[in-house]
Amino acid sequence: MKWNKLYEYPASMRTSIEGKRHYEITGKRLPSVTTILGSTQSDEKKESIAKWTARVGQTEATRVKDQAASRGTNMHLHLERYILGQGHKDLTDEGQVAGDMAQVIINKGLCDLSEIWGSEVTLYYPGLYAGATDLVGVYDYENSIVDFKQSNRPKRKEWIEDYFMQLGAYAMAHNKLFDTEIDQGVVLMCSRDLLFQKFELKGENFVRAGDTFMKKLDLYLQSII
Repeated sequence: MKWNKLYEYPASMRTSIEGKRHYEITGKRLPSVTTILGSTQSDEKKESIAKWTARVGQTEATRVKDQAASRGTNMHLHLERYILGQGHKDLTDEGQVAGDMAQVIINKGLCDLSEIWGSEVTLYYPGLYAGATDLVGVYDYENSIVDFKQSNRPKRKEWIEDYFMQLGAYAMAHNKLFDTEIDQGVVLMCSRDLLFQKFELKGENFVRAGDTFMKKLDLYLQSII
């Protein structure tokens, strides 16, 4: 893979409004893509989370969520430093697990990445939303938005619709800002048991994921009026 810095990506600052992530960018505060998706979860998904929490207990649910978040952050840091050609070591138990997960993604996922336009890229759709994606570039010969994900267990493609909506939102923002035609989203995922999964969505299916996100955005905007 090689770097090809085709675009000047905007600077931003993360901020929180009533506990929800926003981005300060070009003098405006915009809700993050994850804030929009989190605020418009389906009743079915909310019920599923509530049932799981009731089953394992609030203390255990919080522990599992916090551990997964920490592991994911650490894994992303390993991958970001690798892409930038920098080393990273974390000798804690959690850090070593995250490093092993990152290495699996490097070995089995990044081998199909031929060109990098940007890493940890801030993107925004003027006046509507903003977010940060892990990678923009050419993957499997297609202009792509790429995100790294950790999981506690393997996923099915139908379980990760939110991930595809997230990538669709980033692609629409990139296309709007830079007049590109990104029409593929790629999720590179590794479980804590080091099982690698790659999910790709392209063409009309990827466009539909973006359209579905825009409907979620409408719901979100209506809820804060």
